[in-house]
Amino acid sequence: MSLGDESGYGSGSGRTDDGYSTIGGTRQTRTRLPDGEDGDGYSTPRRPARSSRSLVTVVGVVVLLIAAIAFANMGGGGGDGSGGSRNGKGKPDSSSTAATGTKPVDGKNGTIASGFAHDDQGAQSAAANYSVALGSAEMFDKSKRDSILNAVIAPSAVNGFRTTLDQAYSAGLFKNLGLNDDGSTPAGFTFISRTTPIGTKVTKSSTDQVTVEVWCTGLIGLAGEGSTNPVADGWFTITMELQWVSGDWKAVTHSQKDGPAPVGSDTRASSADEIAGAVNGFGGFTYAR
Repeated sequence: MSLGDESGYGSGSGRTDDGYSTIGGTRQTRTRLPDGEDGDGYSTPRRPARSSRSLVTVVGVVVLLIAAIAFANMGGGGGDGSGGSRNGKGKPDSSSTAATGTKPVDGKNGTIASGFAHDDQGAQSAAANYSVALGSAEMFDKSKRDSILNAVIAPSAVNGFRTTLDQAYSAGLFKNLGLNDDGSTPAGFTFISRTTPIGTKVTKSSTDQVTVEVWCTGLIGLAGEGSTNPVADGWFTITMELQWVSGDWKAVTHSQKDGPAPVGSDTRASSADEIAGAVNGFGGFTYAR
C-alpha cells in the first residue's frame, strides 16, 4: 500500500551499485533485489478454499484505505488514457513494462533510487520506486516520513503532502493498527507495511510531465502472538503524476484505488512467527524496473 491503501508497505533497504542483468527478449519487468539475503523458503500445506474471510482479515484490509483517502483528498493524478505507449488499438502496450537494456540508475537519495532517465521508462521507474517508499513502515515515523517526502515529492508540492500525511498518521490510526501512540511497535511484535509493484504503465505523457499507474500488492499488520491486527494483504493501483524537476522525476500528485485483485488462493494462512520470520528474512526491493 504505497502507500499501500492505508499508507504503504515495505521497509526498503539501501541499494547496492553492482551490476544488474536483464533477460533479453523476454519482455519482462526488470527488478533489483537486495544483496545478502538467504534463500530460506516458507512452504505450507494446502487446504480446501474457504467460503468467506474472517472478520479480522476484513478489518485489516479496510485499515489500508485510511492514508489512501488522505492522498485522494489532495486530488489529481488520474490519467485520461492519452499518450504513452500504444498498440494501435487505443490501449496501453504491455511492452511498457518490458526490460529495455537501459542501464539502471546509479544515484540514490538515502535508500531511495534517484537520477532516473528523462523519458517514459524513467518515469515508470521513478513511480515504482516511489510507491515502495511511500508504502513503507518508515512512513509511520515522522522524521523518516519527512525525509521520504523530501526525496520523492516535488518541492512545490511537498508542504501539502506533509500537512495531509501528518493528519493521516494520527494516534487514532496507530491505535487501529495496534501500534503505540507515537507509531512505534509494541514490544514482542513486528509491524509490517510493505508495497510491491507488479507492473507500470504510462497513461499520459509530455516532455516534462508524465502520469504513471503502478499496479501493486501490499502487506500491512502486526505480527505477534495475540495480535488483534494480523498481517493482511491487499491489491491496489497507484496513480502518480510526475514532473521533471532539477534533473529528476518528482511526484506532484498521488491517488489510489482498489484492485485489480486476483481470486484468493487456498493457501493456508501462516502463523505470526512465520510471517515475522519472512519479513525479517526477506528484504524489500531496493530498485524496481
